[in-house]
Amino acid sequence: METKQWTENGIKEAAQVLKDGGLLAFPTETVYGLGANAIMSGAVQRVFDVKGRPSDNPLIVHVSSFEQVEGYVENLHPQAERLVNMYWPGPLTLVCQVKPDIFAKEVSAGLSTVSFRMPDNEMTLKLLKEAGVPAVGPSANTSGKPSPTTYEHVFHDLQGKIEGILDDGSTKIGVESTVIDVSDPNQSPMILRPGAITKEQIKQDLDIDVSYDKHLLKDSDTPKSPGMKYKHYAPDTNVLMVKEQDWDAAVRWVKENHLRAGVLASPAICDKVRANTAATFAYSDKSVKAATKGLYAGLRALDETPLHLDVILAATFPEENLGVAYMNRLKKAAAQEYFEG
Repeated sequence: METKQWTENGIKEAAQVLKDGGLLAFPTETVYGLGANAIMSGAVQRVFDVKGRPSDNPLIVHVSSFEQVEGYVENLHPQAERLVNMYWPGPLTLVCQVKPDIFAKEVSAGLSTVSFRMPDNEMTLKLLKEAGVPAVGPSANTSGKPSPTTYEHVFHDLQGKIEGILDDGSTKIGVESTVIDVSDPNQSPMILRPGAITKEQIKQDLDIDVSYDKHLLKDSDTPKSPGMKYKHYAPDTNVLMVKEQDWDAAVRWVKENHLRAGVLASPAICDKVRANTAATFAYSDKSVKAATKGLYAGLRALDETPLHLDVILAATFPEENLGVAYMNRLKKAAAQEYFEG
């Protein structure tokens, strides 16, 4: 199969592919998504097959308006519309109770809830409006690998496996959306997966108190949201997280053990360690925003270098505000492992 590259002029053709049950990747402000018609069971099943994704991992449905969601949902949470009015289009996903027999059964992994999001990307909103159907959109990569933030990342993983890719350059945020469970109108909203829209921001903007889901899923449990259960975002090369005070010790360890190490960190740290490591990938600056945007691209670049690294050392950030989302993804990429000096 030839995988086409579409730009804005190709939206009409891409929309027809989506409507007819084909697979295509589309850009969002977070990462590139792998799109399929959420109403067609065969199309949704192909998403799982192409990604190698576990069948009990539910999918997020992408829509072009809140009015669509209102037609699908039962017992809408009293805070849902306030959240939508503030953050849609944007990196916020809402888990809602849905009416039966609307979506392909594979979308919800057997649950009575479905997650919805309206992405903040003009090309993809045009695509969804033109197609006239809701679209699932998990990250457009091989399951478990770092999510794609450019056309090239998607093409690397999925060329020959999907009909096309809608190319809109690099994504703006770089990690997946915040997922909030609003499926029970009698319960307070709960964050199932952290993202760019933080608990603190929601409190400041809307005076809504949201909590974090803290319970650990068993192997037999079906997660309500992607990113809750399985190892995600991980390159093939082992990743170790390095705290700010441990970089000197980490570099000594690399030298003493004759390791080929890659470093994923701020420009200042990369400059400091470059002479004693095999490869570096510097974020655009030292901020957590820059680190979040560059995380997946950096993991991919270091993992795919022909130097065949033994380890990737990645900088940590305080777990507050956007740092919660950054560390959530990095911890999964590193299998929770820190460098211990």
